[in-house]
Amino acid sequence: MEFVLHQNPSVSRDESQTDAGCAGTRSAPPQPTARENINPLPLGEQPTAPEPPPRAAKRGAVLRRLAAAAGKYISTLAIALVAIVISLLTWQHYVTSPWTRNGSVRVQVANVAPQVPGKIVELRVADNQFVHRGEVLYVIDPFDFDVAVGVGRAVLDQRSADLEVKQAESTRRQRLSDLATTPEEQQIFAGNALQAKAAHEAAAHQLAQAELNLKRTNVVSPVDGYVTNLLLRVGDYAATGVPNISVIDSDSFWIDGYFEETKMGRVCVGDLAEAQLMGYAQPILGHVKTVTRGVSVSNAAAGTQGLPNVDPIYTWVRLAQRVPVRIAIDGVPNGVPLVSGMTATVTIRQPATDNRGTWSDLVSARIVQPISELFGKGNPSRPNCLQDLSRAHAEIERIPYSREPASPPRANPGSGLAAGTSTLPRNP
Repeated sequence: MEFVLHQNPSVSRDESQTDAGCAGTRSAPPQPTARENINPLPLGEQPTAPEPPPRAAKRGAVLRRLAAAAGKYISTLAIALVAIVISLLTWQHYVTSPWTRNGSVRVQVANVAPQVPGKIVELRVADNQFVHRGEVLYVIDPFDFDVAVGVGRAVLDQRSADLEVKQAESTRRQRLSDLATTPEEQQIFAGNALQAKAAHEAAAHQLAQAELNLKRTNVVSPVDGYVTNLLLRVGDYAATGVPNISVIDSDSFWIDGYFEETKMGRVCVGDLAEAQLMGYAQPILGHVKTVTRGVSVSNAAAGTQGLPNVDPIYTWVRLAQRVPVRIAIDGVPNGVPLVSGMTATVTIRQPATDNRGTWSDLVSARIVQPISELFGKGNPSRPNCLQDLSRAHAEIERIPYSREPASPPRANPGSGLAAGTSTLPRNP
């Protein structure tokens, strides 16, 4: 009886492949094919097909997919619109908006010079010290001027006595008869009296000048402010009219903003302005006071032959001209010092962009109006806004100064001087 063994074809194939391989290596176990059932069901059970989803669930899934796709497109479009708006506002802010980083703090400086010469014998101030108007800064040696005042008083007394004598003589000659005097003699004495009067007035003026020079030995501050860059010391010689001390006027600070000419259409006299100093967050508040009406033009200079010298212009690097705008200071925050020469960023706030408006006004002024102006639908310039307030007359500033009367009073002669001059002679 013969037994026939039937080999599995797959097994035989695997063994043959194993034999054909390298010695010492074994092939991986065979993977089940798609036809083989890895997890066979129990005998007698048949697989059941999944139930199809209901129609409402399918519709909801489709709507969700559509909503997700639409949300992506809408968000992309919104981001693009926001980017466009930001780009337009950035362009408007940097190109046409009236602001500049080229600003500086300015101030008036009083250069004090002595009106009389002499050696400085007393210095009463220190560098960066605050002084009031009329406060003595330094004192010049007053000895020579005291002597001049004494001499002037003595000369005035002499001229006063001479005037009394000459007037009395002229009066007596005028009252004498023709037998006692002649018309020629009367005219001579009357002329002597007029000369004595003129000499008396000259002596009085000289005495007033000597007294004023003595007062000027005390050099005073003409303004309220700070002494700056003090290099003076006791013992220096003060020359007439040569400044030797400087006082910063604390009431004269202002800010100059140098705006490009492309932005001048938005600048008007009276507009609100903000100036932010470097290193300080709080801005200085002010308003536009004046606009400079002339700047230096290099092309106006004459050449070697008297012809105008015009520089070549390269259109791809042409720069806008800067125009100085003076900003009057209305309020300075606490802790922000004003130092002449400090750098400031100046921004002009037109009345429509005032921060005291409502939110709708701010949105309209800060976003809607600038974008409309970029497309030519707005008119940022306001005509004739520079001529209205610029024609106002400036306030006259004065400091105390001396005035001498036109006719000085006559000094009374001493007792017993020219006694009997008032006695009238008797007619013969």
